[in-house]
Amino acid sequence: MYSGKLWTRVSSVGSTGERPFVLVCGIGVSSHYFEQLAPHLEQYGPVYALDLPGFGGVPHNRSGLSMTEYADLLGDVIDSLDAPDPVIVGHSMGTQVVADLASRRPGLSTIVLISPVVDSERRKLATQAWRFATSSWREPFRVKVLAVTAYLFCGFNWFFRVLPNMLTYRIEDTAERIRADTLLIRGQHDAVCPPEWIATLSSRLPTSSAFEVEGAAHSVMHAHAREVARLCVDHADRGSAAHDDDAVTRVAELPDEGVEVAPLQAVDILSEELKGVATEVAGSAKGSDDLVEEGRNRQADARRALRGD
Repeated sequence: MYSGKLWTRVSSVGSTGERPFVLVCGIGVSSHYFEQLAPHLEQYGPVYALDLPGFGGVPHNRSGLSMTEYADLLGDVIDSLDAPDPVIVGHSMGTQVVADLASRRPGLSTIVLISPVVDSERRKLATQAWRFATSSWREPFRVKVLAVTAYLFCGFNWFFRVLPNMLTYRIEDTAERIRADTLLIRGQHDAVCPPEWIATLSSRLPTSSAFEVEGAAHSVMHAHAREVARLCVDHADRGSAAHDDDAVTRVAELPDEGVEVAPLQAVDILSEELKGVATEVAGSAKGSDDLVEEGRNRQADARRALRGD
């Protein structure tokens, strides 16, 4: 999607359901981070995952964008979808983008902030880098691969142009202007988003509820997609209850329902996913959204086959 002088890539799954979900990822990474969450949400409504300028191979304007500028682009996407009140889900830096838009659009009724940043007591780069590294050890191998690939696509120059804007953005102040029912989610082992920070943020929001997912780290919506999807859907269905400043409800890890895959079949599936990755890389290099979409679809089909869907 083109807005002014900037592009935003919108990937979608599903076409039926009462209410769409719009997903916004964090700094440096792509909408691949929602590859596990989107299929679980798809059964409830269409899902739109965004790659904002500078991320996922999307062109940028060579100057670091502010959270408000990213939020304006998010608003343009929502307007183009003709979905005036979707459930908007942000992860990490994406929570700042979602919060900024929600603070200026009172018509938005439901938002989800997953692993919100940045802890108001720990804004220094060195502290955040150490916390991120600590959390990363708890992430699955797949998330580590996604992160490295995404950061290469993003490029360090763009990453470090946006990073100062993320570190200095005061989401706690923005929270006071949000009228949407807000769901806060963190992983049990997320050092970037500690429980006391969730409590602080919750106390600034007029209406919120907070949940912690057992066994999860910063990218909780990837490794624990079913638990996060359940929280998002329940939140959208019922709305947020009046919050208790000290209450963070623990959500138990759901048992794995994965299917066994024969070794030969697994090799074929992995080969197909690698072909999808290669197609996406080629599409990004050529500036072809069609190739990027083809590559992502091949990867999604491979993952569905692996899950036995």
